[in-house]
Amino acid sequence: MENIVMPNYEHSILNVITSILKYYNVKTEYTSLEELDQELKNKYRNVVFIVLDGMGEHILNKISPKGYFCNNKKACITSVYPSTTTAALTTYYSGKPPYETGWIAWSQYFKEYGRAVDMFLHKESYKGELLNDTNLDVFENIVNYKSIFNQIEEASSNIKAYEVTPSYSEKRSKRSLRAENIDEAIEYVEMLCNNPEEKFIFTYCDNPDSTLHKFGTDSEEAEKFIKETELKIKDMCENLPEDTIVIISADHGHKNIEKSYTILDYPEIQECLIMPASLESRVLAFWVKEDMKKDFEERFNKNFKNEFWLMTKEEFLEKNFLGYGKKHPKIDDFIGNYIALSVAGSMIRLETFLAEGKKVKKSTHCGLTKEEMEVPLIVLKK
Repeated sequence: MENIVMPNYEHSILNVITSILKYYNVKTEYTSLEELDQELKNKYRNVVFIVLDGMGEHILNKISPKGYFCNNKKACITSVYPSTTTAALTTYYSGKPPYETGWIAWSQYFKEYGRAVDMFLHKESYKGELLNDTNLDVFENIVNYKSIFNQIEEASSNIKAYEVTPSYSEKRSKRSLRAENIDEAIEYVEMLCNNPEEKFIFTYCDNPDSTLHKFGTDSEEAEKFIKETELKIKDMCENLPEDTIVIISADHGHKNIEKSYTILDYPEIQECLIMPASLESRVLAFWVKEDMKKDFEERFNKNFKNEFWLMTKEEFLEKNFLGYGKKHPKIDDFIGNYIALSVAGSMIRLETFLAEGKKVKKSTHCGLTKEEMEVPLIVLKK
C-alpha cells in the first residue's frame, strides 16, 4: 500500500474552508490552513473561492507542470475521505468533515425509507425514482447542516455571500447564480467583483470531473480543458480589481479504472450479506450477518486483498477516516459493519438483480490512492 494517502484533517480541504471562515470571523472548532492564513492577512473586498471538480494535484502536475496554476500553487493538501464530491463538497459547504455532516458518498442507505438514496439527486439509487410523498424529508430533518453562506453573513453582517453553481445544484445560498460552464462562471465572478460591496463568492465547476469520468486522466480532452481553463482564469484575474483574492482548489483527484467487478459474480460473498452494499464503487459499506463475519473476511480478502483494504466499522472509525468532532447520529447506519477501501485501480459495481449498476467510467475517485486524495491549493492576486 505504498501509493495510499490518508486524509490529513490538519492539512486538507477542511482547513482551507476553515481559513476562509476564520477570515470572516466565523467561530469554528477546526484548524485553519497556515499557508492560506498568510495569504489572507490583508483585507480584500472580494474573496473568490473556485472549486474545479476532480482537478487533483497529480493531474495538474502532469498536464501543466509549469502553467499558471502550478506557478501560483501554495500547497498540496488532502481531500477528506471518502475522496468524492458528496463528502468533499459538503465539507466545503458546511465547514465540517463527513464525521459531523453524515454526507459520506454518492449512495447512502436510509432505514427510514428502506432505500439506498443518491445524496445529491435525492433519488432511489437503483431505480432512479424520486422520493415523492414521503412522511419524512431525510435531507431536511436528518442530514441537514448550516451552510457557510449563512455562517459568514451572520458573523460578518457587512459581507454578502454568493454561490455560482450549475443549474442542477441545490441552492445553499440566498444569493445564488447559475453557471452551466466555466465561461459563464467567470462572467459572473467578474460582474460580482466589480460591485462595490464586500463579498465572498463560492464558485463550483463540475469539470474537469465530468471530462475525466468520460475520457480518463490521460485524455486529450482533459488536457484541453485544464489548459484552456488556466488561460481563461488568468485573463479573468488580470481584469479583476486589485482588492480581490482568488483561491482555487478541488474536491478530489482522479484515477483511471483498470479492473471492474460486480458483487453479483461472487455468490459466496453475497451469502454473507444481509442487504446490498452501498456508498460507492471504490468505497463499499457492507452489512454482514453476525454468524458469517469470519467467512466474509476470508472470502472477500481471498478475492480482493490486493485491491481493497477491508476493515470493520470499528477499525475504520478508530482511524478517523471521516474526521473528528461530534459524530453524526447516522454514521453507524451508513457504513454498515464492514467497509472496503480501494487502494488500487479497481472498482466493484453496486448492483442488485433488480437493477444494473451505473456505467463503468474511464476514471473515477473515492479511493485512497495519492491520485485521488491529493489536491492543489492555488492563490491568485495582484
